[in-house]
Amino acid sequence: MKPTRRNILLADDDPDDRMLIRDALQESQSQEQLTCVENGEELLDYLRHQGAFSSLDEKARPYVILLDLNMPRKDGREALREIKADPHLRRIPVIVLTTSQAEEDIARTYDLGASSFIIKPRDFETLVRLLRTIDEYWFETVQLPSGEN
Repeated sequence: MKPTRRNILLADDDPDDRMLIRDALQESQSQEQLTCVENGEELLDYLRHQGAFSSLDEKARPYVILLDLNMPRKDGREALREIKADPHLRRIPVIVLTTSQAEEDIARTYDLGASSFIIKPRDFETLVRLLRTIDEYWFETVQLPSGEN
């Protein structure tokens, strides 16, 4: 039996994409909680409980991160590099969810330690199916190290 309300952390600067992902997650009947940040700096502050996120409880640690690549202030590639270099964060699965189809982005993000690279679907129903698949795989199938999430 899977625990309920584990945290998915979405880092995406586009408010429309954040809303669509929130709606699609709800439509997929996921029991997981979605938390959103708008750029790589906010993502790292959230993960490290710094700045605006300094009062976060340790339970706020995400089970998985959905990461857009092209964001202001600190892009997804830079954030991914920092996450995977940090011994306290590197085991958090990072799923790159982006519009980029560039081969260099795919190769580079895997080299940096991404768990998956997924091109954002163009329609809502496909997004719902994708989030249902992510939910089934990461929350029901995969076994992560104990105490990590």
